[in-house]
Parts: sequence; structure tokens; C-alpha cells
Amino acid sequence: MDTSRLLRTTGTVIAAAGLLLSGCTSGGSAPRAAASSSGAASPSGTGASAGASKGASAQAPEPTAIPAALAPYYAQKLQWRDCGAPGFQCSTMKAPLDYAHPGNGQDIDIAVSRKVATGPGKRLGSLLVNPGGPGGSGIGYLQAYAGIGYPAPVRAQYDMVSFDPRGVARSAPVDCLSGPRMDAFTQVDQTPDDPAERAKLVTAFKEFAAGCAEKSSRMLPHVSTVEAAKDMDMLRAVLGDEKLTYVGASYGTFLGATYADLFPSRVGRLVLDGAMDPARPALELNRDQTEGFETAFRSFAQDCAKQPDCPLGQGTPEEVAAQLKDFFRKVDAQPVPSGDAARPLGESLATTGVIAALYDQAAWPQLREALKDAKNGEGQGLLGLADSYYERDAKGKYANLMFANAAVNCLDQPAAFTTPEDVAKALPSFEKASPVFGAGLAWASLNCAYWPVKATGTAHRAEAKGAAPIVVVGTVRDPATPYKWAQALADQLDSGVLLTYDGDGHTAYGRGSDCIDTTINQYLLEGTPPQAGKKC
Repeated sequence: MDTSRLLRTTGTVIAAAGLLLSGCTSGGSAPRAAASSSGAASPSGTGASAGASKGASAQAPEPTAIPAALAPYYAQKLQWRDCGAPGFQCSTMKAPLDYAHPGNGQDIDIAVSRKVATGPGKRLGSLLVNPGGPGGSGIGYLQAYAGIGYPAPVRAQYDMVSFDPRGVARSAPVDCLSGPRMDAFTQVDQTPDDPAERAKLVTAFKEFAAGCAEKSSRMLPHVSTVEAAKDMDMLRAVLGDEKLTYVGASYGTFLGATYADLFPSRVGRLVLDGAMDPARPALELNRDQTEGFETAFRSFAQDCAKQPDCPLGQGTPEEVAAQLKDFFRKVDAQPVPSGDAARPLGESLATTGVIAALYDQAAWPQLREALKDAKNGEGQGLLGLADSYYERDAKGKYANLMFANAAVNCLDQPAAFTTPEDVAKALPSFEKASPVFGAGLAWASLNCAYWPVKATGTAHRAEAKGAAPIVVVGTVRDPATPYKWAQALADQLDSGVLLTYDGDGHTAYGRGSDCIDTTINQYLLEGTPPQAGKKC
């Protein structure tokens, strides 16, 4: 399992395998991330965690004037066509592979899709949406959820638009491993108990990185979030919008904050929901996520203990956690049948299945059923949840989500750990953050240590000085993007406004809170941000 810093919408993950969650379609409704999150920060939106991240100074903004070498890209016209999804159109936009050397013939195609506003009401331009990841398909999210599931007044007045960021899905996708090799990778023991298991895990990370280098050497140096943000500004221009209006979820908040930092004068109405803290280095991000998944699990455990069908008993959260850890130990020693002889349910796949369901409390009944079946020797349910997380279809084909996820993360920041010994030293802090998931998520954080391309980014503050008001949304018990990250980002941004949702699950917009939805709709439609510190 590799759940290190995967941040995307709930529905993007769970529904990918056709699993039914209330309020989610195959594009997802709430962004989801990948390794853990919130819970430690106080619901009040104050407290020690707010604004705690120091980080490097904010990056310098791009020149206000379009550089001459990029002018032809900004002047291009999109040719829209039908693309098989009723009501949607598709196109491609040319972008330079390397922004340091544009116009050298090394261009890539960025896939774009839209659903034109139909009214009633005044047309407000384009609303660009991103579901997170990194590696989540914006086009898949748009066509399966945002373009049909966002509030009707918003869809009436905005052209709903998204794109697959560079390296993702239809936009020069990064590729790494074949389906069978990826099947093997996802089964490698993520909590090594001895030197041999540790060596096998290191070998798996090295083979994954080598596969990416072999299949995607051209793209690997050019899939950073900074480059994706520059693509996004170009898309804003070719769509005919003077300012960017944007809703980014999960990792999409990092993309949006990066955009605001680079192009503060072009910020229109930005919503950053399920926020990341760009000032936090990789090690802290991963440990914070670990803490967040523990918080989410405790919420699940408290609910499970009240249910007559809870397969982990009716005890305290600590007793429920002990039952889950015991289950993981048993399937580590003896995997259970899953309906796929080549993929019995071992500890890694079982853990990934549990994590997938923690993104949205609507999945808790499904998780209880899957755990009950697995304890009875039938692992199909948890395997299905794990497959949804990895975006593996019934024929054994994987979307490029996990490949792009690693490629972007490993380029955006230096590795959290560089050696297995580093992980071993940090294990106590991860296990303190989560007795249930700490060890596995610590070892997962080793994935960038063997990456074939050196990181080009570092942790840094996002300030976006001079930008219009930016709404940062934090969910108090978010499992993937801790609430304290939203506090920190809102504090860093020169014009950040924090909107708090006191609830469970990953992200808040479109997940059932009338207070959140009404507040964000008013901002998108009227330009009126919420009062600073508003809570729902």
C-alpha cells in the first residue's frame, strides 16, 4: 500500500469501483486525500495549531505581463467538440513541456472539458474545479459529479470547467507499472517485521521508481504543482476570463494556493476546501495525516460500538482499535480469500480498504460489513474498497492516479525519509499519532527516497499578497487534510478567510451542510466572502 499524501475527493475514490455511497457518484462529492489528517486542532479555529507553520518565504509572483515566449500559448483558441458525455464538450490546450524553454517544439496536450452555463441568471464566466490527488482526473470529476452535482444556481451562471493536470489521465499521463506488477506492489507488507521484509519493501519502492523512469522519463521532471498552476493560468486566458474563479478540493487547495501565490492579481473567487498547508515539509504532512486518520477512525469506532453489527465489538474506541489491530495481525500472518486467487486479502490491502472508507462517514456501514465478512474469511468487501482507492478496474487495469501522485509529490518536496533507518527512528512519533495506522503510514512515507528525479520544490508559505479574498474551508475531523492545515493556510494567505465545518469526513462543500453550501454559493455568485471565523 502507498497512501502517502494522496489527496482527492471521496467520491473520486470510493465510487471509482462502482461502490455506492450516499451523495457520491463516480466523480465524487467530497475531496479526498491519502494518508491522514485532522482532529488535533480545536474546533474554535484558534488554538496553538493556527498559523503555526513557519516554512520558507513565499515564492515570488510571476510577472504581471505575459512573457513574449508564452504569448502564442495564451492566444490559442480552443476547438470544442462532443466527447461522449451528454451536455459536455472537450478540447485540448497546448502547453510547453518545460516552462524554462517554451516554444522549442516540446509541447504537451492538456485535456479540457466544460459544460456551458444554461441560465437562468447572468453568466459569470468559467468556474474551474479540481478534485485533488495529485493524480485525480479533473475531467472525470467534472463529468461525473461537479458538472451535474454542484448547486443548480452555480451551474446556471458558470460554465463548469476542468482539466486533467499534466501527467494525469488524458494529459500526457505518467505511467510506471503494468497491472500485474501494480497488483504485486499493492500487496507488499507495509509494516515490515524483520530485515527481510524491510528489504522487500525497499525493493518494491525502487522497482516502482524505476518503472516510472523507464516509461515516463520525459514527463517526470515537468509535473510539478507550479507547472500545473501555470497551465491553469493559461487555461484561464484561453477561456476568456480576466480572473480565475476556482474551487479546489484537497490537493486542489495546494494547486489553488500555488496559483494565487504566482498570479495574485488574477485571483477572482477562490474556494480552497479541505486545505493543505504548503509551509509544512513532507515529514510533517505525512505525520499530520497519520494523526488525522486516527481521528477519523476514532469517530468510526465510537459509531461502530453503538451498532449491533459492529465486527470490532462494543467497547471503547481504544478497545475497538485493539480489535482492528488484531485483525490486521491475523491477515498479515494468514491472508484470507478475496475472490481473486492472485490477490488474497493481506494486511496491506486490508489497511488500504479501511482507509478508503474513512474518507466519508457514509461509507461506515459498508466498512462494518466488509470487516465482518473478512473476519469470517471472505475478503471481497475490503478488497473492493482498496481497489476503489487505487482506481483498479475489474479487469485489473489501474488508472494512472498512483503513478501521477508519486510523480507530483516527489517533485514538489524533498523526500520525507531517505533511508529505512530514518523511518525506524520516526516510528514512535507516527505510532503515537496513530496506534492503528502509524507504522504503515510511516513506511509509506519512504516512497520518494528512491525517486529518479530530484525535487524542484520545497515547503514554503503561500501569501498571495494583494489577491482578492480567498475562502479556505476546514473540516474539524477531516481524515486526510487536518483542520489545523486550513487554519495555517488561511493565516498565511494575505486575504485568506477561514470557514469551519464542525463535522466528519473529507472536505465540506456539497456534503450535506446547508450552512457551508449557502455560504460558498453566496461567495461564488455574489462575490461576498463569509465573515472571518464563520463556523457551520
